Amino acid sequence: MASETKSHPYHMVEPSPWPAVGTVAALTMAIGGIWYMKDEVPWLFLAGLVLLLITFWGWWRDVVREAEVEKQHTKVVRHGLRMGMVLFIASEVMFFFGFFWAYFDASVPFLSKTAHEVWPPEGIEPLNTWGLPFINTMILLTSGLTVTVAHHAIRNDERNKTFFWLLLTIVLGVIFLGTQAYEYGVAAFAFTDGIYPSTFFLATGFHGFHVFVGACFLAVCLFRVKAGHFTGQHHVGFEAAAWYWHFVDVVWLFLFTFVYWWGSHGYQWS
Repeated sequence: MASETKSHPYHMVEPSPWPAVGTVAALTMAIGGIWYMKDEVPWLFLAGLVLLLITFWGWWRDVVREAEVEKQHTKVVRHGLRMGMVLFIASEVMFFFGFFWAYFDASVPFLSKTAHEVWPPEGIEPLNTWGLPFINTMILLTSGLTVTVAHHAIRNDERNKTFFWLLLTIVLGVIFLGTQAYEYGVAAFAFTDGIYPSTFFLATGFHGFHVFVGACFLAVCLFRVKAGHFTGQHHVGFEAAAWYWHFVDVVWLFLFTFVYWWGSHGYQWS
C-alpha cells in the first residue's frame, strides 16, 4: 500500500498492534490497582504500567515515522489528527464529569437524598486548601504558561527557546506529581475511610495519572524538537500535547475549587 502512488491526500493506516496492546496494559493496570488497594504487592499494576510505556514508545515511534519518513501527514491528515485530539479531550471531559457527579451526589443534599448533611463528613479532616493544594495549583498553572511560551516559540521556529520552555514544563509537571504524592502521604484520611476519601483519591489520583501521561507526551515532543521534527507550520504533535496539558490544567482548577476549597469550606483546622 505504501509503495503505490496515491491519488488522494488521506493516510490509509497500516494494521497496528498498539491499540490492542494498550488495551491489555490498561486492563492489567486496573486489575493490579484493585489488588494493590487490598494491600497486595503491586507487581501486576507495575507490569501494566511497563506495558503501557512500551505502547507509548511503539505507537509514537510509528506515528513519527509516518510523519517524518513516509511524509503521510498531509494538510488533510493534520486536520484529522487535530479533530481526533479534540474528540479525545471531549471524552476525557466526560470521564472526569463522572467523578465530579459522584462527589456532588455525596455532598449536595438537593442533588441526592443520600447526600451528607455535613461535608466533609464527621471524622474527616480535609487537607488545608491554602497549603500543599494551593502550592500545587501554582505549579501546574505555571506549567501551563511555560508550555504556551514553548508553543509560541515553535511557531516562530525558535528551536532552542522551545526546548528550554518545554523542558521547564516537564520539570514542573514532575514536581507537581511529587508534591501530590507527598500530599497523599500526609493526608489524615485513607482511601477506605468513607465516601469523601473515595471520591477525593479517585478524582485527584486519575488527574495525577493524566499529568503523568501528559508529561510523557511532552517528553516525546522534547526529543522531537531536539531532532528537528517540528517547524513553524508543521507541529501537530506538539499542538496535541499542549492542548492535552491545558486540559489537565483546567481539570485541576475544578478540582481545586470544588474538592479542596468548597469541599472544606468552613472547616476549622487545629
